[in-house]
Amino acid sequence: MTHAYIAGWGHTPFGKLDNVELEQLIRDAVQPALDSAGLGPKDIDGIFVGHFNAGFVGQDFTASLPAVAMPEFRHTPAVRTENACATGSAAIWAALDAMAAGRMKRTLVIGMERMNGLRTPEVAATLIKCSYVKEEGSDPAGFAGIFGGIATKYFERFGDQSDALAAIAAKNHANGMHNPYAHMRRDFGFEFCRTPSEKNPFVSGPLKRSDCSLVSDGAAALVLSTEPLAGAKVSPVRWRSRTHVNDFLPMSRRDPTQFLGAAMAWQQGLEAAGAKLGDLSFVETHDCFTIAELLEYEAMGLAPHGQGARVILDGVTRKDGKLPVNPSGGLKSKGHPIGATGVSQHVMAAMQLSGTAGGMQVGDARVGAVFNMGGSAVASYLSILESA
Repeated sequence: MTHAYIAGWGHTPFGKLDNVELEQLIRDAVQPALDSAGLGPKDIDGIFVGHFNAGFVGQDFTASLPAVAMPEFRHTPAVRTENACATGSAAIWAALDAMAAGRMKRTLVIGMERMNGLRTPEVAATLIKCSYVKEEGSDPAGFAGIFGGIATKYFERFGDQSDALAAIAAKNHANGMHNPYAHMRRDFGFEFCRTPSEKNPFVSGPLKRSDCSLVSDGAAALVLSTEPLAGAKVSPVRWRSRTHVNDFLPMSRRDPTQFLGAAMAWQQGLEAAGAKLGDLSFVETHDCFTIAELLEYEAMGLAPHGQGARVILDGVTRKDGKLPVNPSGGLKSKGHPIGATGVSQHVMAAMQLSGTAGGMQVGDARVGAVFNMGGSAVASYLSILESA
């Protein structure tokens, strides 16, 4: 692929950010990204905004908001992308495509979402739009119901996986303790995550509250460039490969216990990067629900179908394991503002590969992967990144 670099980044705290407008989120993510890249607004050739929305806020046409937030962008071309929970990665891909085409040399990618302006039932009704509404849109648990159904079928076929799901939740919450941007910086421990309680009730099927990512507000930004920037204040990070694979939207048309599109993305992405799983220092993956991370272990090739539990129970994906997964805390701890997630994951990876991840840092991180998916593994995006 044409050389492409992450040259700078910014990230707001994720959480329930009362009375914070999208314009403020943009400023708070973009200015640090520009500063770290050593650039000003005039140096940006195009802006790519990842914003799911679907009714979370009343304002649509949000590609226009960066110029409202920062008037220096008044005449900078800007466009918005949307691809469910992979909206942020879709914005990154659009920016990379524009750069690969030779139209642009330096781009700004912004991922953002404000979800907490709605009540919980309204949030569920908004998120269920990421499913095949004709068949799946009536689930009262919203998207948690979709993954609760996936977990139910997986348990029926392969046995009770509650220990594994609790271990994934506990791992990610422990990792998130060291993430200054995380929505939930609290180490709940295995027993809390494993045991149903008043504070940790069942939400859908075998999934408890501790198995579900948080409803979060926040934004993240990346400055991308076709070459390293001389004035950058951070070390550049380079793409070795990027892959996007789709699958059927209706769950009725595929085996819900296998993420086949995700598996194809991993196979193609590793091959294009000339890499193997053993070459990776870490993975930031899309744990919207703990069952998703479990199935992603199988999709990436860490275990055969039906045996993903042994990966976490053997400690393979712990921060001190053979392949740390979600050293940032993942969506489970960091939060999941839909449009911001894919951009945030790439920021976390860039911090690892530049050695600036602080308490999240994995030792000697040289090559890492980011997996971000839209829907129930419908749109699967994989980046293989390396220190430049």
